[in-house]
Amino acid sequence: MQLPLKLAKSLEKRKDENALRSLKKNAQLIDFSSNDYLGLASSAKVYNGAHQILEQNNLLRNGATGSRLLSGNHKIYDLAENFLAEFHKTEAALIFNSGYDANIGFFSSVPKRGDFIFYDELVHASIRDGISMSNAKAYKFRHNNIEDLKIRLNKLSQPENSEIYIVTESVFSMDGDLAPLRELAAISEDFKAFLVVDEAHATGIFGENGEGLVQEEGIQDKVFARLNTFGKAPGCHGAVILGSKGLKNYLVNFSRSLIYTTALPPHSVATILSVYQEFINEISEIQQLKNNIHFFRNQIEELEIKKHFIPSISAIQSCIIPGNEKVKNIAKILKQEGFEVKPILSPTVPKGSERLRFCLHSFNSENEIREVLKKLTKLLP
Repeated sequence: MQLPLKLAKSLEKRKDENALRSLKKNAQLIDFSSNDYLGLASSAKVYNGAHQILEQNNLLRNGATGSRLLSGNHKIYDLAENFLAEFHKTEAALIFNSGYDANIGFFSSVPKRGDFIFYDELVHASIRDGISMSNAKAYKFRHNNIEDLKIRLNKLSQPENSEIYIVTESVFSMDGDLAPLRELAAISEDFKAFLVVDEAHATGIFGENGEGLVQEEGIQDKVFARLNTFGKAPGCHGAVILGSKGLKNYLVNFSRSLIYTTALPPHSVATILSVYQEFINEISEIQQLKNNIHFFRNQIEELEIKKHFIPSISAIQSCIIPGNEKVKNIAKILKQEGFEVKPILSPTVPKGSERLRFCLHSFNSENEIREVLKKLTKLLP
């Protein structure tokens, strides 16, 4: 059957912009692209730990059998959510099927008509999509710019009974830089606003045992809601919203992406619990990742290519190479040399800020880091 004309034109436009996406099989290359920052996606210890948890709780089954409000709320959920709440020093935790589901479910249901959302202009797509489903009015502020946020808040004519939500990522997914969380917490207090922080790229990396940047900064009691995902550093699947018991109760009653979907199977939840039990044990991978980040930053300075990179102390290191065709070609050459580094194209990022995004891992060797950067140096203008 022929594709509708508007859809065909959209695809043709993507081709013309050299930005057409496709699904590709994973090649066996040196990994500088995946979100598996700690290598836990292939951890035998985590895998066996999850199986042991299932056996201990007599949950050797393949599926959840229904939504959490029907038949899918197996006891493993209580075990995991109680563990997560204690680990993250919060009253309650609510597991969602993915980070996307969590953001859609939160922002489509929590901010109400008459409320106001102020969000950092670089928050990722799932937050934006959730906000677009909300009946609240939404305004973006300049990236990590506290003064711009203050100006916008001061201009606000706030009706009685309306609420303000301030939204950011703690570690930004495309730039890898950090949000000024303490300043955002202070301004939230000043304006009686509710601070919401997406910790997707901080979970498992920042904090003493991978708790995230909010806890590293010690401001967990000043944050209304945190979203921590499990598909990145924890190496498994799903996400959690952390907050008060009242917030959890509200989401169970009004978050459509939780209510109207089949729950995660017990094995997925057991894997989350197994990973977090490893975090408690102070796994060495977290420190090794931090060492690799430090080594990477030293190397780009030694090779005199630091000016091409966005400043970052996270696992995400982005090299700006303007132009979809140019950045794709450099990524292709690195791939031929055995390195998987993904090009990030416009319109995912603004035109002119296309980039190679290096995702660093605990399992990358210093020699791998040194070699890929030497090869990159020869390709940069």
